[in-house]
Amino acid sequence: MRTKSVKKNKINVITLGCSKNTYDSEVLMGQLKASGKEVVHEQEGNIVVINTCGFIDNAKEESVNTILEYADKKERGIVDKVFVTGCLSERYRPDLEKEIPNVDQYFGTTELPLLLKALGADYKHELLGERLTTTPKNYAYLKIAEGCDRPCSFCAIPIMRGKHVSQPIEKLVKEAAGLAKNGVKELILIAQDLTYYGLDLYKKRNLAELLEHLVQVESIEWIRLHYAFPTGFPMDVLDLMQREPKICNYIDIPLQHIADPILKSMKRGTTREKTTRLLNDFREKVPGIAIRTTLIVGYPGETEADFQVLKDWVQEMKFDRLGCFTYSHEENTGAFALVDDVPEAVKKARAQEIMDLQSQISWDLNQDRIGKTYKCMIDRKEGNYFVGRTEFDSPDVDNEVLIDASKFYVKTGEFVNVTISDATEYDLYGEPI
Repeated sequence: MRTKSVKKNKINVITLGCSKNTYDSEVLMGQLKASGKEVVHEQEGNIVVINTCGFIDNAKEESVNTILEYADKKERGIVDKVFVTGCLSERYRPDLEKEIPNVDQYFGTTELPLLLKALGADYKHELLGERLTTTPKNYAYLKIAEGCDRPCSFCAIPIMRGKHVSQPIEKLVKEAAGLAKNGVKELILIAQDLTYYGLDLYKKRNLAELLEHLVQVESIEWIRLHYAFPTGFPMDVLDLMQREPKICNYIDIPLQHIADPILKSMKRGTTREKTTRLLNDFREKVPGIAIRTTLIVGYPGETEADFQVLKDWVQEMKFDRLGCFTYSHEENTGAFALVDDVPEAVKKARAQEIMDLQSQISWDLNQDRIGKTYKCMIDRKEGNYFVGRTEFDSPDVDNEVLIDASKFYVKTGEFVNVTISDATEYDLYGEPI
């Protein structure tokens, strides 16, 4: 049997899933560092913490495969200990403990103090959101709430993350100020539902008031909004977006579908008419706003007619950014009682049709940007290009602005004005001025 390593322990945190998991890993790493632990993100370490995702089948499969990989590395003596946390662990802990017993311990999404204790660290309440960011130095996620109170039939998030809990404004402002001192220029506000922010703490939808405070944080130049629910959206946010240059003219509003029978079965609390009116209000109040959405195809009972309604509506609305997913039949959700009656091949074909349609829309919109000049954030250098973004693009999921590094030099982490010289479906090419 292998003798345990006598060298100082190094904790490797591996993050799977969404930006909310990224945030949680960063908080974990900040706590570990404050306790004097050596901690790295997705590098070599003899102690491994896997922060899992349990949202849909593909994400669950990736999480399980990662756990198996490191359980095997432990068996072979390559790593000493393996801990698992996050959504998959919250949702399936008994099954995981039975099927993959070689993991040292499993933790749920609300058990950070217990996880820290297992790692030989103390939970420090005084840190107030201080964390080790894993994103490029110029932007960071700011999680303004945890959990969700929505009843969407297809979604397991409330099972894994619990009820909606907003973070107090003063705590978020202090966290934002700390990030700004470390060089962050762009805050990306995340929650399962931004729309609901404040209802639990302040008895009203209070996103606009939070934004009023965040725009006053020095050195923060962009504030971006992710994951707003369409029902009950606080329209005063649009008024603030229109007059406050720090708030990007951008919103991520997952709509999921538009055919009324599907929306009703999904328990989305809205209709095609209401949703269309809301998006038109967005564009009227904030001219030039970039709207990003995500859609689900292949939901139980989705007919060819329902899909055609969705497809026609995508063509009509011309979203600036769009992602499309196939329905995943998740146990303990409302939709699990329905028959998953759309064949997998049909689901994939429908998703491809939507993305083919969006590709053409994106091409047309990007061609209109040629010759125009935009303020761009430069995130990194990759190969022969500096890679940046306009205010209409979020990291990892949206368009990028590519600047030829053999002809031009720009500083990463800085803003540059760029004139667009060429464009494809999802990339813009430009020259700094």
